[in-house]
Amino acid sequence: MRFDVITLFPELFSPFLTSGVTRRAFGQGLVKVKLWNPRDYADGSYRRVDDRPFGGGPGMVMMAEPLARCLEAIRADRQDADADRAPAVLFSPIGQPLNHAAVEHWSSSSGAVLICGRYEGLDQRFIDTFVDYQISLGDFVLSGGEIPAMALLDAVARLQPGVLNDEGSHQMDSFNLALDGLLDCPHYTRPENWRGLATPQELLSGNHASIERWRREKRLALTLAQRPELLEQADLQGKLAEKDKACLASLASNVRAKR
Repeated sequence: MRFDVITLFPELFSPFLTSGVTRRAFGQGLVKVKLWNPRDYADGSYRRVDDRPFGGGPGMVMMAEPLARCLEAIRADRQDADADRAPAVLFSPIGQPLNHAAVEHWSSSSGAVLICGRYEGLDQRFIDTFVDYQISLGDFVLSGGEIPAMALLDAVARLQPGVLNDEGSHQMDSFNLALDGLLDCPHYTRPENWRGLATPQELLSGNHASIERWRREKRLALTLAQRPELLEQADLQGKLAEKDKACLASLASNVRAKR
């Protein structure tokens, strides 16, 4: 799996690629990352990559030609054939939200070319000609695409076999199908009592059935409170048992009673 990143600030990626548990994926080549600066493909001594927008307005726009040359150099370096070339992904506020399903898709792919925009954006002609996907982290605007690129790389890296200490760890993540797409439950560790706050007795009981029942109820409660639309999806997909629905009905009744 190989990801090529087009960025004006490749130095931002150095600490990211060599820190934390995901460094195993990058260091061992499970997820190969190669950085490309479009300034290296710009004309003139100033290697200019941006210019004023036609029609006026604030800010600058990244020029199409340096980006196109950079992407073409990546294609040549990857020796991509038209039939199986790596898709070009642009991080943009207008893109599709990055979610767990998308991460799982990219984690089992052969990689992609990640394009990190800056300034007011990219010349639309480059987008229309080369970009296959646009991805967003949410309904807000960042200074550039580097943080979203790192977010995708991190999420993809931790799903690779051997990266996490416990192979089952990511299966218990929020949104994972192992949890039926629900949010994860709260977690506790030692000491049992911390500043007057006790660990739930169910987790200390040693009764695995009781522990799993408590965790399931907490997942349902947290999802109901924070992301109720995920419960609707789980129900439509037939992932909620009758006891789950009874638990949710009880939770909803308690909420109404407190109002």
